[in-house]
Amino acid sequence: MRPARVGNALQNSVLRQRLLTQPRARQIPTRLYSSLKNTHPSPSITPFTPRAILRGAATATNIHRAAYSSQDASSTEPELQLTSFEDSSRPGLFYHLVSPPTPSSRDRPAYALSFLETPPPHGASSVIIGWLPATRSADSSEARGAGLSDFVENRKFRDILQEVIKDGLQKGVDEIQSNGALQLQAGWMHIHDDRNLPPLGRIGDPDDIIGTVLVEDSKILPETYMEMPSYRLCTDDGPIKLSPGLAKHLQARLEEVDKEERSR
Repeated sequence: MRPARVGNALQNSVLRQRLLTQPRARQIPTRLYSSLKNTHPSPSITPFTPRAILRGAATATNIHRAAYSSQDASSTEPELQLTSFEDSSRPGLFYHLVSPPTPSSRDRPAYALSFLETPPPHGASSVIIGWLPATRSADSSEARGAGLSDFVENRKFRDILQEVIKDGLQKGVDEIQSNGALQLQAGWMHIHDDRNLPPLGRIGDPDDIIGTVLVEDSKILPETYMEMPSYRLCTDDGPIKLSPGLAKHLQARLEEVDKEERSR
């Protein structure tokens, strides 16, 4: 078998296995992606319970009363049950309750999505993927939960992600990308989000293309890597999900950033 065909067979085998084994269930709560009607915010707010945000039961990592407890009779803040918990349908994705102000609200608490089990150093930390509201307007429908339109992306996390992708390509930390270059041989190769992989030989949704890089002689040229402006950290298919090698590389970098922020 010629080398090019070996590369094609290897890449097709790897991608086919990933597509067959990857679950197609939504990666984060159903209500997070519910169709929402435009409503005017009300000063009166009601807390979302974890079940109102997560699909199914949450695995709590730190179950205790939040800082917004109603134990103080004079307090007008709502009572929130969990400060940190893991998404039961997406292991390794955590929701941490953070105090306002945050990029999602100046005066309401929010849940910060993170790949780190430890709560972030502060509500605007670079390790946060994005924010979801932890409360809703009192006059909102009971069925209304936090939706995709409520998700606020963290630009600082996005910048870290792009740096990690380029560095990971430079260091060759991910076999999936290396095999992709072997198959392509020459041309521009897209780095896809694993939450919604395209069929073999097809271009993925612009929302799911993290970036693109030039390949020559079946080798990736990391210095040519470019971010895809249309990429979204969270879509109907869930939050960001990288291929194994890049995911591990990102996790290590986030842990470093977390330590740096705590030492300041």
